[in-house]
Amino acid sequence: AILNVAATSLSLIIVVAFAVRVGCLWMANHHAPTPFFDIPYGYETGHIARSIVLGKGFSSPLSGVDTGPTAWLTPVFPYLLAGVFKLFGIYTYTSFLVIVTIDCLFSTLACVPVFFIGKRLGGLATGAIAAWIWALCPVAIIMPLSWVWDTCLSTLVVGLIVWATLAVRESKRTRDWAAYGLLWAFGLMLNPAILSVLPFLLLWLGSQLRKENGHWLKLPAVAALLITMGCIPWTARNYLTFHKLIPMRSNFGLELWLGNNSQVTDTLARWLHPDGYPPEREKFVQMGEIAYMQAKQHEAVQFIASHPRDEMRFLWHRFMDNWTGTSEPIPDIWRFLGWQGQLTLGTNILLSLLSMVGVLLLFRRERREAWLFAVFPVVYPVIYYVTHTSARYRHPIDPILCVLASFSIGAAFTAVAHGLSPAKQPAFRAKSAQDLAARAG
Repeated sequence: AILNVAATSLSLIIVVAFAVRVGCLWMANHHAPTPFFDIPYGYETGHIARSIVLGKGFSSPLSGVDTGPTAWLTPVFPYLLAGVFKLFGIYTYTSFLVIVTIDCLFSTLACVPVFFIGKRLGGLATGAIAAWIWALCPVAIIMPLSWVWDTCLSTLVVGLIVWATLAVRESKRTRDWAAYGLLWAFGLMLNPAILSVLPFLLLWLGSQLRKENGHWLKLPAVAALLITMGCIPWTARNYLTFHKLIPMRSNFGLELWLGNNSQVTDTLARWLHPDGYPPEREKFVQMGEIAYMQAKQHEAVQFIASHPRDEMRFLWHRFMDNWTGTSEPIPDIWRFLGWQGQLTLGTNILLSLLSMVGVLLLFRRERREAWLFAVFPVVYPVIYYVTHTSARYRHPIDPILCVLASFSIGAAFTAVAHGLSPAKQPAFRAKSAQDLAARAG
């Protein structure tokens, strides 16, 4: 009984998750032969944060050059990093340790929505398994130490959004839906990529309310209004600055071009990024941010239209990279990886497979949450198939994958305990429910 209580204790899971992340940070700091971070760190977000602290405003996303106001990123994380720089120094080692520790905290706190989403989906055991998977998942441990970026906070926010979606479905109170809209607005100002799943979640919520004869149009409209109002200030700032409608970010054209040009070998031509490639940096400075991004988008679209076979190859490589962690054939690279690399790659593949099984089981059991959870693995990565992929890009939906994987594991244990396959189990439950209803009638 004590072991069961400990295994399902959210407090213990949180403590272990944070200890593991901070422990890895300490080991990387004290045992690496060379510093495991670069100065300047944070890339574009670091450059913008530096400009903010120096009194130049939200500007200059490229290293070593003052390019004026920018809409390259949305404001939340650059201002958070600027606050750290203001208190502990610009690009100092202390600032690095502080922001990485904050990212470790964000990653740890994601255990909370993971636990409660899993609990809603499959009970206490499912929630606990999902939270333990997240707490000990190699990618989740490594990510806070690898990127000074919005990734870990985005991961926490996506988990909170899904948790809130499941909760607000049961509420008829306008204030709950307004709070839901504000949470979404914050998420969009942090990471606009999550916009791709917003319409689907609102439609799913509307459909659930309609089935229950609730305010299926009014309440989602309240959430949509608050989302819009939350994004208006940043959009207005961009319009006043660039005299062009830029609702979120300006850099789509560059990202599309980096993954779709004649120098791409498999997923992207990373070395052409203007932050590290002087010829492109000079073009950026000469043309200005908006004109440069438009030009890159035009070049990318032309390449896509004229190289369909290359594009199909790129799409396949990006699909594999997104779900396995590499675009290379796994047998070809497995033996060259150390045990850490093999553990990370193997865990990533297993998580992807189990999460897909989880989605299928939800549909097989005719769970009303099936469409909600399917949106994340099906819709969210599409934009990255078109542009380029990275473990960092997929990471915000990894907590949802952990929940789906936990659901699969729980179904497998239940099936073994009952001597049934997961595929047969739903029919058994449905038949039993019908029998009970008939007897009750």
